[in-house]
Amino acid sequence: MRVAIEAAALGLSSGGLARYTGELSLALARCFPNDSFFLLSDQPFVMPSGAPPNLQRGRGPTNAVERRWWLWGLPNEMRRLGADLVHGPDFAVPYLTRKPSVLTLHDLSPWMDERWHHAAGRVRRRTPLLLELGIATMVITPGEGVRKQAIARFRLKPDRVVAIPEAAPSWLGPVEPDGPRDPYFLYLGTLEPRKNIETLLEAWREVRRRNAVRLLLAGRVREDFTPPPPEPGLELLGEVPDSALAALYSGALAFVYPSLYEGFGLPVLEAMQCGACVIASPAVAEVAGDAAACASDARELAALLETAVTQPDWVADHRARSLIRARDFSWDNTARSTYEVYREARRRFAR
Repeated sequence: MRVAIEAAALGLSSGGLARYTGELSLALARCFPNDSFFLLSDQPFVMPSGAPPNLQRGRGPTNAVERRWWLWGLPNEMRRLGADLVHGPDFAVPYLTRKPSVLTLHDLSPWMDERWHHAAGRVRRRTPLLLELGIATMVITPGEGVRKQAIARFRLKPDRVVAIPEAAPSWLGPVEPDGPRDPYFLYLGTLEPRKNIETLLEAWREVRRRNAVRLLLAGRVREDFTPPPPEPGLELLGEVPDSALAALYSGALAFVYPSLYEGFGLPVLEAMQCGACVIASPAVAEVAGDAAACASDARELAALLETAVTQPDWVADHRARSLIRARDFSWDNTARSTYEVYREARRRFAR
């Protein structure tokens, strides 16, 4: 099989879309060495590190017509490459149904609260048409919750939508700290309205009145997020290189993820794979299982943060649960399940 994967998300410096596109394409190429995979985009992007020979970069637009990427550019490049199928990992596929296509729908947040996405107008308008008109042959979601939401909202046939969980990168794991450090809670992810950082700050401030524990906020700051003003104990780290992630996750007293809504919650799984104690909102219950402690509001969150500070045995228990839970996920498993969806898309398209 020759598969085209739209790679605009790899132009992002960090975040779940970039992680998904990069790790999935690497795992597909690794698990299916006799097939060819091509990353294509009309935007600049960086090839994933360590790409096998069967994962290659395609061309972008070659003329003015092809700058209309989803209408002409991507289909034309697929024809030049002899691609059998296209996968859109970021809510979109080509508008013309010349070849079978697979669309990944990571969540339904663009249609839930406009305050969560300041620049999602195009997705809000385009993706429902691609789904409801059957332009996307098959749809992948990261979990059963999003799958059910998508079927209901976009009136999709259930057999067109497949839930395939994502994973943490294989290179992430527990590491020993370099030396003694002051205790800290960690949030890592894109800083945006949906992530509920205000509630985290409120809960942490309550705990800090009695305990000298810092709060580290790490991740890309989106334009529609207003960073909190400086205060003692609060550190805004900005984007963190991959090489620093394991130490940050492993060294945290707890990883805290109070997001209001998630399709999956990759940072939670990354933290678990590093053996972090995870405190999160019910929005990530599907991925976290019983390994995370869940809080629904600032009061409950503050109580759990207090527990993490004062009960080391409780923290140790949740660290152990995290490592066990993380073993249920791998990008190779994600790639193999995705490849079966590719096969199904080709079968359906040929009917």
